[in-house]
Amino acid sequence: MSLDARSLEPHADIDAIGAWLDALSPSARLAEIRATGPRAQRRLWQLARGRAVDPDDIVPPGYGPLETVRHYGRNTLPAFRQFEKRFCRPPAGEPPVLWGYNEGLTRQVVGPGYFICRATPGDTRGSMVVDYYDVPPGKPADWPRVKHNKQGLQRFVYAEMHDFLRRVSHHVTIGRAYRRDRETPNCFLLCREA
Repeated sequence: MSLDARSLEPHADIDAIGAWLDALSPSARLAEIRATGPRAQRRLWQLARGRAVDPDDIVPPGYGPLETVRHYGRNTLPAFRQFEKRFCRPPAGEPPVLWGYNEGLTRQVVGPGYFICRATPGDTRGSMVVDYYDVPPGKPADWPRVKHNKQGLQRFVYAEMHDFLRRVSHHVTIGRAYRRDRETPNCFLLCREA
C-alpha cells in the first residue's frame, strides 16, 4: 500500500506510517514522497500534529558547518510540484539556526528563496519553521548568491512566508505554508537524502 493510500485510510496511524517509511530503502522512500498527492499531504499534516522536528532531523550531527543536506520535496501546488530545500549549519559563532534555500526548476526565474530554519518551541503549528522573513548572512561556496525575499519576482513566492514543519518519520517531514501568519492550503513533504 502506498503512502498516499496509507495517509487517507480512515484510521491512519502516523506512528505506523513513520515506521513503514523508515523501513524503506532511500530510493523507495523518495518514490513514495514524489507520488503522494495533495489530499494525502493535507491529511499527513493533520496526523502529524504535535510531532516535533529537531534541527538534527534536518541536518544530522555528522555534518559540519556549511555542509549541504538536501531534502527532496513534493508540494500541493498545481505546477512545479518537485523541488528541493537545501540546508546547512552555520559556522561557529553564528546563532543556533540552520541556513537554507530552495532549488528547482523555478530558481532561475523567481530566485533561490533563502531562509533561516529555527526552533519554535510551544508553537502548535510546528516545532521548526522555515522563515523567509530572514535570510542567512553567509552560505556555502556552491550555493547561489543570497538575495532578500523582497527583491524581484521572489517577493511573490517567498516574501512574508513561514513554512512550519512536523515530523512524519526519521527522514520525512510535512510542512505547511503560512503567509502573513495565515494558514494557506499549501502543504509539502520533504525527504532527507541521508
